[in-house]
Amino acid sequence: MRLRHPDGSTVHLAYCTNVHPAETLDGVLAQLRDHCEPVRRRLGTDRLGIGLWLARGAAEELSADAAALRGLRAELDGRGLEVVTLNGFPYDGFGAEEVKYRVYKPDWTDPERLEYTADLARLLAALLPDDVTEGTISTLPLAWRTGFDAAAAATAHTALTTLAARLDALEEETGKSIRIGLEPEPGCTVETTADAIAPLTAIGSPRIGICVDTCHLATSFEDPAQALDALHAAGIAIPKVQLSAALHAEEPGRPEVRAALAEFAEPRFLHQTRTRHGAGLLGTDDLDEALAGQALPDTAPWRAHFHVPLHARPAAPLTSTLPVLREALAGLVGGPVARTRHLEVETYTWQALPAELRPRDRDRLADGIAAELALARDLLTDLGLKELP
Repeated sequence: MRLRHPDGSTVHLAYCTNVHPAETLDGVLAQLRDHCEPVRRRLGTDRLGIGLWLARGAAEELSADAAALRGLRAELDGRGLEVVTLNGFPYDGFGAEEVKYRVYKPDWTDPERLEYTADLARLLAALLPDDVTEGTISTLPLAWRTGFDAAAAATAHTALTTLAARLDALEEETGKSIRIGLEPEPGCTVETTADAIAPLTAIGSPRIGICVDTCHLATSFEDPAQALDALHAAGIAIPKVQLSAALHAEEPGRPEVRAALAEFAEPRFLHQTRTRHGAGLLGTDDLDEALAGQALPDTAPWRAHFHVPLHARPAAPLTSTLPVLREALAGLVGGPVARTRHLEVETYTWQALPAELRPRDRDRLADGIAAELALARDLLTDLGLKELP
């Protein structure tokens, strides 16, 4: 969906297709048919944005076959779908029974991460609608924190500066400007927006900025206004924002709260968990670790990196961090100038929800995704944006 900001710019709203993981081009085409177009129809709109996830295998197929790439573009057009942003964080295997730490590989110390992202940029330039000249790609925030030393940081810096130069050349060749956003995530080398400032300043390219994920922002108990102001003061661009909500437990010491949290501890994804402690944070890499013994103090609220549906808060005694999303969105597009133009709803955990909350079939999943997008659209129109036909 497209919306007009009061400053005259177009803001794009999409949802991310990593909720329907596919490793091949045939799988991607099936996503468009079985999921994306039905969501568009439920919203009653002629044009729906999707944040496409292309696994390495699918990206290789498209890079090697110009006809296949033209076919994908035609399929998007024919189904009323458009792509202005890609999710380049997962490399492959996002539909595996256990993803956990593997989602952080290859990282920015591995040449394959650079080649994959450069391929995505070239594919996105070809997939952009004819009247759009700017595309964005979100990517992992350098690496998982363990084993990341000064030498690794230097290697990652070189890779990203190399990528920036390739993106400059791509714009000269195609007229399409592709920008990258490092996506801070709990447990990574760049865990918070504050962590992103130094490496992005060192790169010093307008091609490489930050992707703010509002679930990650909330999990790390960042204040949205302070975070956005700090990025602005440092001159860090925000090419893309992922609209998502984390799991919040106000009183994790209560047995019924811990029992409710345990329903969200599942084997597929990491659910990094954080709590405020003094002037800082304490955390675990996963929710089950937080619930085991005394891994975290339970006298202050906990937040877990579990992307819960935007429109449907968890049942009491739990809730979500939707208020953080609302505050961040107000700071991003609620002022006189839009500070980002690409917004992507990213709830990839529908099938990881407790059994009673999971959609039972494709129709229920499409209903849920459409409801999330409708909520996001309403938040934007409440801030003064106007939906475009």
